[in-house]
Amino acid sequence: MTRRTFLLFSTAAAAMLAIGGQRAAWADATAPVDQPLQALYAALEGAMRAGPRASFPQRFDALAPVVDRVFDLETVLKVSVGLRWDAMNADARQRLLTTFQRFTVATYVANFDKYDGERFQILPGARDSGSDRIVGTEIVSGNGDHTRLDYVMRSDNGAWRAVDVLLEGSISRVAVQRSDFRKILASGDADALIASLRQKITDLSDGSLNS
Repeated sequence: MTRRTFLLFSTAAAAMLAIGGQRAAWADATAPVDQPLQALYAALEGAMRAGPRASFPQRFDALAPVVDRVFDLETVLKVSVGLRWDAMNADARQRLLTTFQRFTVATYVANFDKYDGERFQILPGARDSGSDRIVGTEIVSGNGDHTRLDYVMRSDNGAWRAVDVLLEGSISRVAVQRSDFRKILASGDADALIASLRQKITDLSDGSLNS
């Protein structure tokens, strides 16, 4: 085993151990609200450090279960689609949800594809927003630039899961997504949105990921 391969394996293993060790805590209603985000950032750093030495599909497979556990993607999708969600049949909803899950993971894989000394910081002092809690985080680049990402966390059967991400503390990803999705649905149905998301998956992965 080469030194590079050993370091890559060690980084990935450390991230997976961190995630595995937190699974029980996520199911505990008394677990810290930022617990899922710690696991998310550990997994993202592992994927970034793997970089070009791991293919897009490999990094996708590593991140998919973490993203699915951290985010309540069904709630995010339902809010993004709006009233048309209730008009869709069960089959259309499931197909759309499956594609949306893949799109969300592919977006993370594409945006966190190499490591340049970035640091992930979870800020103290989560604030209330109705029954939800908002956890502030920062991504600090290697040259010291700070990007603020706040996560709207909601208790789901005693476990905290993210239902929105706020860029710079105010720009809602769900709101932006809702605008995009409703434009597509205004002139089409669930299949039109599924086709759009599948094309984005193909583009994000440079064609390496089956949509």
